[in-house]
Amino acid sequence: MKSASLPSLRVEPELRKAAEGVLREGETLSSFIEESLRTNIERRLSQKEFIARGLASRDRAIETGEYVDAGAVLDRLQLMLNDAKAKPA
Repeated sequence: MKSASLPSLRVEPELRKAAEGVLREGETLSSFIEESLRTNIERRLSQKEFIARGLASRDRAIETGEYVDAGAVLDRLQLMLNDAKAKPA
């Protein structure tokens, strides 16, 4: 598959300097930008899926009239967190 180009990006010199300042050994500014773009795409897709699941859950609750008390959810999350912390790393 042929590669495609992204539009060139004009930034303040301070931003470019900051980006160059965090490059790892052997990493180029182009590869850093590409990785950042991929990470942001992945994050936004995850957010979109999270919202879709939340809306679907809301719709199911409206249809069935079955709701879970927020306190019960928080208690269960606290138990899950405690279990995760108790496991050896």
